[in-house]
Amino acid sequence: MVAGLSGSVLTALANTDSPKIHKLNMPDPVPYKQQPLPYAYAALEPAIDAMTMEIHYTKHAATYAKNLAEAVDAEKVDASKVSLEDLLGSISKYSAKMRNNAGGHYNHSLFWQFMTSSGKTTAPSAALMTAIQRDFGSLDAMKTKFNDAGKGRFGSGWAWVILKKDGKLDVVSTPNQDNPLMDISDSKGQPLFGLDVWEHAYYLKYQNKRPDYITAWWSVINWDFINNRFTALG
Repeated sequence: MVAGLSGSVLTALANTDSPKIHKLNMPDPVPYKQQPLPYAYAALEPAIDAMTMEIHYTKHAATYAKNLAEAVDAEKVDASKVSLEDLLGSISKYSAKMRNNAGGHYNHSLFWQFMTSSGKTTAPSAALMTAIQRDFGSLDAMKTKFNDAGKGRFGSGWAWVILKKDGKLDVVSTPNQDNPLMDISDSKGQPLFGLDVWEHAYYLKYQNKRPDYITAWWSVINWDFINNRFTALG
């Protein structure tokens, strides 16, 4: 299901490119408008239940796309010329509506790609594993740091593994729908992968047990996508 857009915004957004992401040699995961979910709502069970996925995608994420389109129209952003990544990089120039919904749309567009059906998660590539061991000591150590970032995020937000300008990996957390691309972010870098820890992402199944959701999430992580992203961003 694609969020409804109208008028001149639809035409502009339909033609939007994000050159940095096209380096991934796969369909652009972060255009301005919502893209089809890459799997069925039930594909991630039992880690993420079908009802949560359907509501998350068709209600929450669709609303971010709709509100982003409105903000783009109101603030006269030429979506055919300004990539979403570049917009996020200068988000301090825009309204709170633009910040919240550009972040929400970008974060969710990537989030769907970070996951795949159970049993298809493969493993980090040799190159990514080398970077993980260099910067965290081990894959388990990285997971622990990432899990702690997600569990420790007060209220709503995200946990991320990012690639910093110096080429090193780090684990950070951002509030609400902020992300490390934003010029207002305390921890800047390219998101390699991330986890939505808003309650709407897990509450139907896990209620207040966010740590259980975070642990289960590793069973559906899409290492193939992340490996390709690491290569492209490196």
